Amino acid sequence: MPHLPDIFDEVEEDLRAERARRMWQRFGTPIIGAALLFVAGLAGWQGWQWYETRNREAAAAAFMAAHRAAEAEGADLPAIASRFEALAAEGPSGYRTVALLRAAALKAHTGDREAALAMYDRIAADTSVDALYRDLASLMWVLRALDTADPAVLAARVAPLARPDGPWSASARELAALVAIRAGQRDEARRALEALAADVTAPRSIRDRAGRIASGLAG
Repeated sequence: MPHLPDIFDEVEEDLRAERARRMWQRFGTPIIGAALLFVAGLAGWQGWQWYETRNREAAAAAFMAAHRAAEAEGADLPAIASRFEALAAEGPSGYRTVALLRAAALKAHTGDREAALAMYDRIAADTSVDALYRDLASLMWVLRALDTADPAVLAARVAPLARPDGPWSASARELAALVAIRAGQRDEARRALEALAADVTAPRSIRDRAGRIASGLAG
């Protein structure tokens, strides 16, 4: 007669085998399906990565080609602005914003200020865009609208950008002073520019320009 513990072991193993068989009958197909889906998903992800890389490389080449064309003597800037607009509409996300900023700059340079302002507004209002670029777009909007927009509107738009921890703080402070000059607040503008000229954390070019403008206001 077999030893009882051996029988218990055999029964337990048979039960495990039966349980495994039933579980396979019940879940085998979904498991195979899941495995196939995983493999397909991995292949799809790798394919998508390849596709994205190819798109980014193509966008980079198109962006640099348009940039070089814009720098060439006698360049057709309106046409090149359209090239940047097309890249902004069709390119991968990493290039859309910078292409639109470049298109806006060319529009402004060629006198199409309203189109440029609309582009800057579009970037500034797009919450999917990194805050760094949204703030830059607002800053450029103020710069391009400095001669035409209501000074109160300009001041309200540039004020948040002048916060001390902002990435465009020095440029925003300079623009805020220019807005104050436009509004007839010369003394306030001079004090702001003198403070900016003395701020060692500001870029040297901005400090030098602020000092020159402040000297002119003092005369």
